[in-house]
Amino acid sequence: MPSFDIVSEVNKVELRNAVEQSNKEIANRFDFKGSDARVEQGEDALTLHADDEFKLGQVYDILTAKLAKRGVDVRFLERGDVEKVSGNKVKQAVAVKEGVGGELGKKLVRIVKDSKLKVQASIQGEAVRVSGAKKDVLQETIALLRKSVTDVPLQFSNFRD
Repeated sequence: MPSFDIVSEVNKVELRNAVEQSNKEIANRFDFKGSDARVEQGEDALTLHADDEFKLGQVYDILTAKLAKRGVDVRFLERGDVEKVSGNKVKQAVAVKEGVGGELGKKLVRIVKDSKLKVQASIQGEAVRVSGAKKDVLQETIALLRKSVTDVPLQFSNFRD
């Protein structure tokens, strides 16, 4: 029975490369000379550091430009609140959202069921598996989901005949 999985995964290698390129550009730019502006990467979050909120915005812009250049969708990022550190310095946590679990998974299953296409969708951990009798119906489902869901980057993997 043909099937495919709906996932939402960020390319970790490209993310790390974009962070390194951002830090390199920040170190070389004249308007950041002598400042403590940088991007730190954690397990599933990034932390932006800068001297003030304006420079923090510039650091975020540099990061998003580098991510876009490397093919990483910026919809994976979710900005947190700006926190004051010591003195005038500020930092901001940026979460890297991954996975199709919980609310998003239920939304995807509901879209598939409401479409009246002859396919079944089920949540399996951090992915949604869609299976149907014909490959053409699965391709229609992919087109429907690409059109319906625009707020989260989705990938369609594990396509089997």
